[in-house]
Amino acid sequence: MFLLKGWNHLGECYWKNGDIDAARNCFTGALNHLKNKISLRNLSMVLRQVGKDHTEKATYVGESVDTAKEAVQLDISDGISWFILGNAYLSLFFAQSQLPKTLKLCMSAYQQAEKDPVAKCNPDLYYNRATAYKYQEEYQLSIMGFSRASLLDPTWSNPQEKKRQLIDYLLKVVTFIETKGKLKGKRLTSMLESLTESDLGPYAGGSYTGPRGNSVKLDKCSLIELQKETNPEKVVVGKVVCSFMSDDPVPFTLCMVDAMETCYSVTIYNMAEGCGPKIGDSLAIPEPFVQEVEVQYNDQAFSYKSIRVDSPVVLAINGKKLGLKKQAPSVLAVNTKSE
Repeated sequence: MFLLKGWNHLGECYWKNGDIDAARNCFTGALNHLKNKISLRNLSMVLRQVGKDHTEKATYVGESVDTAKEAVQLDISDGISWFILGNAYLSLFFAQSQLPKTLKLCMSAYQQAEKDPVAKCNPDLYYNRATAYKYQEEYQLSIMGFSRASLLDPTWSNPQEKKRQLIDYLLKVVTFIETKGKLKGKRLTSMLESLTESDLGPYAGGSYTGPRGNSVKLDKCSLIELQKETNPEKVVVGKVVCSFMSDDPVPFTLCMVDAMETCYSVTIYNMAEGCGPKIGDSLAIPEPFVQEVEVQYNDQAFSYKSIRVDSPVVLAINGKKLGLKKQAPSVLAVNTKSE
């Protein structure tokens, strides 16, 4: 046991001094001596800082998740281990295609962590979970999480700053939707009159060829006809009236207006930098996923509808389907206080 503590202590010293490889070797050495949750947790955190390029980093983040799972399995009641697993999943979200299912696993781990009285007092838990809620576009819960993190550590400025940025983002989206991108009436009318069937690109004609080579029925509809969440066998098309990047580059956000002059926001994940649709572009979205955003903060209220697009390759811009080159390697950026 003394040798085990020595390996872990030495690894932590190397880690604090920025020698990630040496720290990794120490935690691995401790695990060779005895499999234990502390070494596994430390190794999971260190693995998320290893790798020379995106592909290598993504591989190590996957290993980080597996290592954190092992720590949880050794003591399923330890909230710190669940917290580390949640952080690993949050990193995986950035490293591998920003998939919503990864965020669900992340949230499940954080929920388990909160059951532990020790982990429950950690502001990082609420900060990181608020970050995950943000990418799930559950903004009300995100704001509450940042507020909780700030309450637990009033000296930590990050939660308040992230909350401010999120409020500013919501205000910007609502303003652009209400003003249809602040475009003048004549210009908007001209843009909408230029919409034609050809703007649907591969989604024109009532069907398209799916990824497996099968024919998928697809009916064009207006934005107002969409239902909440999934809309199978439907496609919408409109004009981009504004696009903007928030303080956080994920997601890429734009507003589109259809022929009925209905305006929705569209959030696009995994979009390569500089490849997003521009003002005046036509945009076709097959089987759109619609979210109804309702947020109340102090005396401010935000309410609007948004379409979430998890991959830009499904989009058709100006009648042409986007290729894989428009899909970006995700940015691995998990900002925490304790790691």
